[in-house]
Amino acid sequence: MKRTPLFDFHIQYGAKMVDFAGWEMPLLYAGIVEEHHHTRQAASVFDVSHMGRIEFHGADVEKLLQRVCTRQLGDAQPGQSRYSHVCNESGGILDDVIVSRYPDHWMMVCNASNRERILNWLHRHAEGLDVRIEDITEATLMIALQGPQVIPLLSQKLPLPVADLKRYRFLTGSYMGITYSVFRSGYTGEDGVEIILPANMAAMIAGYFPGLEPENVKPAGLGARDTLRLEAGMPLYGHELDENTDSLTAGLGWCVDLNKDFIGAEAMRKRVAAGLERKLVGIELEGRRIARHRASVFHGGVPVGEVTSGTFSPTLQKSIAMAYVRADLAEPGTRLEVDVAGKPTGAVVVKLPFYKRN
Repeated sequence: MKRTPLFDFHIQYGAKMVDFAGWEMPLLYAGIVEEHHHTRQAASVFDVSHMGRIEFHGADVEKLLQRVCTRQLGDAQPGQSRYSHVCNESGGILDDVIVSRYPDHWMMVCNASNRERILNWLHRHAEGLDVRIEDITEATLMIALQGPQVIPLLSQKLPLPVADLKRYRFLTGSYMGITYSVFRSGYTGEDGVEIILPANMAAMIAGYFPGLEPENVKPAGLGARDTLRLEAGMPLYGHELDENTDSLTAGLGWCVDLNKDFIGAEAMRKRVAAGLERKLVGIELEGRRIARHRASVFHGGVPVGEVTSGTFSPTLQKSIAMAYVRADLAEPGTRLEVDVAGKPTGAVVVKLPFYKRN
């Protein structure tokens, strides 16, 4: 397995390490629920260095990205990031990505499990174009600082006006001649930032966090990251998103511009004309038992869908799940049943997200 530049930091703080997409990553430190609550109430640091980071240089970069991404990127300004999908010809999602525009180049952040596939896809569609694609994943590290206390803390510590950053905007800074980027983004439903910097700064970063008021900033692992994103109704590739699901069915039509010709656009236009057959919904279940990935969903005893993700929400103290169901059953308030360990359990469709910060 690969190790991120912060591997020694995880061991020092007693992390339970697991294999995640070929990377040895921290599942938890003190505990998933404790780390979840700490993120909602204070500030947590997540190592997300396993995610792919790809840079683009050349005169035809925008042309390539407009072709492979569902989102309109032509009017993106330097210092702006946009969430988008990369799809196949039938509209199936190959990955969900964040694309950022710098003054002299572009960058894409993709999921660790899809990095090689996305790189191959990009190279394939860059043939004949003036584009240089560089995988900088293992030459850099990436951390996410999430929680209501993050921006006040960083405003005191960083020589950048992070408090003035709007959502999905970023700034670049320099420390001892080394450039880094700070993005106002995240995957928890909380405020915060994601920071990309050279891998050789790992030792400095690892020594920096204990000085950020340890009672406020604590490390958190993949376990809490998953429960946090599920409460916030954020999709996970391999669960809500996959190559057999299109962006519109996933309820993410806002990241699709059907007026431009990207790969998969024609298939999506036909889907819109025909009407969606299924939709992604939020579900609250009766009791405390958890609906597992791929659990069947029923209406009147008839199978009508499948659970994509489920957990017992630490914040809401409810059993929650996301699921794809028949489109005519997607309205909030619709009563359903979910197969939980072989037993039908009552459930109701609710509006996403389950949790939204003040």
